[in-house]
Amino acid sequence: MGLVPNERTKLFATALNNLAVATVVTAIIAPIAGFLYGAVATPRSWWPVMGAVWFLVGIGLHLVAQLVLGRLRE
Repeated sequence: MGLVPNERTKLFATALNNLAVATVVTAIIAPIAGFLYGAVATPRSWWPVMGAVWFLVGIGLHLVAQLVLGRLRE
């Protein structure tokens, strides 16, 4: 297998991982910043639940990126 398919696979996995990091940061940092600055748009009882959901989505994206890297060939 050539180098190009492996590099494309690594690029795709990196993009998924970056999306996972952005999702986790959004799940954790954005609600905290909104709460600290008084810009909470949702009821306070919902943001921990939504943060947990987005955190799990981020973890899922990271795991998918790991699976994509498992498709690399020598």
